[in-house]
Order: sequence, then structure tokens, then C-alpha cells
Amino acid sequence: MDICIFYATNRAHEGKERFAPDRYGTRFSSDGMENLRFGRVTFSADETRVRELLMKDRPNTGPGDGEALQDYFCKCIAKTQRIEAYEESIPNEGLNEAAQKRVLLGSKAMFADLQTDMRDGRDMLVLIHGYNVSWEEAVGTAAALEATMNRPDDIGTDTEHQAPLQPVRVVLFTWPSNGQALPFVSYKSDRADAAGSSGAVGRALLKVRDFLHELGREVRAGNRQAVRLRAQLEAEGVRPGEIERAVAQLESTQICGRSIHLLAHSMGNFVLQNALGRLWEFSPGTALPRLFDRIFLCAADVDDDVLEPGKPLELVHQVANQVAIYHNPNDNALRVSDYTKGNPDRLGQSGAARPQVLHQKMMQVDCSALVAGLTQHSYYTNGRIARDIRLALQGLAPDAPARRLQRLAGAPNMWRF
Repeated sequence: MDICIFYATNRAHEGKERFAPDRYGTRFSSDGMENLRFGRVTFSADETRVRELLMKDRPNTGPGDGEALQDYFCKCIAKTQRIEAYEESIPNEGLNEAAQKRVLLGSKAMFADLQTDMRDGRDMLVLIHGYNVSWEEAVGTAAALEATMNRPDDIGTDTEHQAPLQPVRVVLFTWPSNGQALPFVSYKSDRADAAGSSGAVGRALLKVRDFLHELGREVRAGNRQAVRLRAQLEAEGVRPGEIERAVAQLESTQICGRSIHLLAHSMGNFVLQNALGRLWEFSPGTALPRLFDRIFLCAADVDDDVLEPGKPLELVHQVANQVAIYHNPNDNALRVSDYTKGNPDRLGQSGAARPQVLHQKMMQVDCSALVAGLTQHSYYTNGRIARDIRLALQGLAPDAPARRLQRLAGAPNMWRF
């Protein structure tokens, strides 16, 4: 089976062809750390093996071994990947009105393809990966997340959840994480690279905002023209069937009704934290634009007070309808970050330091009862945890019976498995 993942990256390409690279490396793009490339990577995997891992029982979490699937995909990608970057062309004479019409942007081409995907019924989930991740590992993680979000199981026929699940398309943002587990050195390097990459993520979010705004203008313009045409044709006595066909052509540009979500894992939350500053810098008014339906902060390698008023992620709720924190007190990777790197307590361990001061759109889920293993850090693609994220994407509230979460006493925004 062939698997295709859409991506955006500020990594430097490797190989002779910029728009058909062999892979992407551990350094920033030669055009600058904020330079973005957009594209698709396709690789081959054994369908039977993929199905086995999606159905494999894990201790505590149940069916679905997303971590093993990540590892399997990573090996497949290294052997079979085929990368197609969207080509770009920017006129040398400047960006006056005439030149702008000749600008070919990779972001617009990819957004157009994703728009078609969403019109076919898919939600879009943007993934920002964490620390110590190579190009192949980043793509493998995105592919495993997409597979678990579309895992065939009994949810669609569950008496607690009758609505059919909508398919999900995962779009990867990958930044130059070293992929080398050198104690202290690689962590500090990746943290600096994560901060540097925040401008690229901010630019990507601004591109999403501008694309959505332009789409909205096209929809409104098409609707106005359709109203005028309908009135004109009715006045001319045109038959109703012909009127509907003529009007349908103008109404073809419509909002698809699907949602865009975001999931940040580990140090990807630090990237997001810094990217919001760039988004704020270029957003008019007194609030950030609403870009996402759901945001998931998983195993977040940021300070545990970062969501409080006056802190760097305070305004993340403005770009989403709901923000969910998935944390695990036994996360050994974050324990290393905490104790050996001199960081304060991490959000991805015990959750928010003072949950009572969080915005009402924020909630947190303690995953410790389901997580097992040595590091206990990449659990969000496994079994019941992936299933819970999947149900949240469908709009189910935390107290929906199908999610099987327990509310903690005296804490309206705190839940656990």
C-alpha cells in the first residue's frame, strides 16, 4: 500500500533537486530559518502489517499500537520515500499588483489540494512534532497518527456513538530536530532550533489565515452573484431547472463544513508557544484569529504555568474552540527535561500548575492509568488515548459516555482515564 503525507518544513533539502529532494536534513533551509517548503511524501508499506499493528493489543491502552507503527513506517520511509515539493516562482521585479498575479506559492497549491480533500469529507489535523526527531521519524509519526485517527473499529456502530466517524488527514510541520540522542547537547540545540522555527510556524499559520479569509471572500462574492443571477433569470421567465443549474455554477465555491485541528507533541508545544507571538504581531485588532476547532497539547515540554494569564501560551484558546492537555506524571522523557536540563515542572507531567485559573475552553486529561513502558512519552497514538482524541475531533464533549473519562472531584476542567 502507498501512503501519502502532506508536509511543511523549514529543514534544508538534501539532493540536487530542491523540489524533488532525496530527504530533508537536520539544518535550517539555506534560504533562512523561516523559509518554508510545502510538499507531499509518499512511501510504501505492507498493508497486512499495518493492519496488525492497528489491531494489536497494548498493555493498558488496548487495541492499537501507534508507537510500533511509527517505528515500522520509519523503516519503510527510509527505503521507499518519494518526495514532491510544490514548486514556487516569485518575480524578480518586486511584488507590485501586476507581479503578485504571477506569484506561484507552494502553500497555495497545497492548500488547494487539501481543500479538495476536505470537500470530500476529511477533517485536517496539523501535527508539530517534538525533540530528537529525524525527517523519517517525523513523517512516520504523522503517518501513524493519521492511521490511528482512521483506524477501523467498532466506534461507528457503538450504541454510545451512532454518528459515523469522519476521516482525518494529518498534515505535518517538521522542523530541524537533530535526531541524535546526545545528552544535554542535542536537547539544547533542539530547543534553540525550536525557538528559531517558531517564525516559520507563525508564517504558516498566517498563510492558513489568509487562505481562509480569501476563501470566505470568494464564497460571499459567489453567493451575491448567485442571488442577482437568480432574480434576473426568474424575471426573464427561465425554467426553474435551468435556473438551478446556472446558479449552482456560481455557488460551487462553498465552505466545506469540515474542521482544522492542531496537535503539538513534546517540544512541539514550545514551537507553538513561540509561534503565537509571530501570529499576534501580524494580527490586527485585539485578538488572535480563530484557526482551529481543537488543539491538543500532548506530553508538552513547556512550563506548567505557561497557560496562565500573562504567560506565553495564555492566548492559545483564542485560536481554537477547545484546548486539551494530555499529560502523564510518569513521563520519564519529561522527567529528564525537568531534572537534568534545569527546567521548571513540565505541563506534560502533572498538567497545569493551577488549573482553576485556566480559561474555560481549556481541559486536561490524566493519561497515567493507561500508559506503560520505559519513556511513556509518545502515548497519544496508542489505543484508548488515540481513540479519545479521535472522538474529540468528532465534537464529543469530555462527559460523553463513549469517551469513558472520569471527571476529577472539585475540578470542572480536569479528567482522567
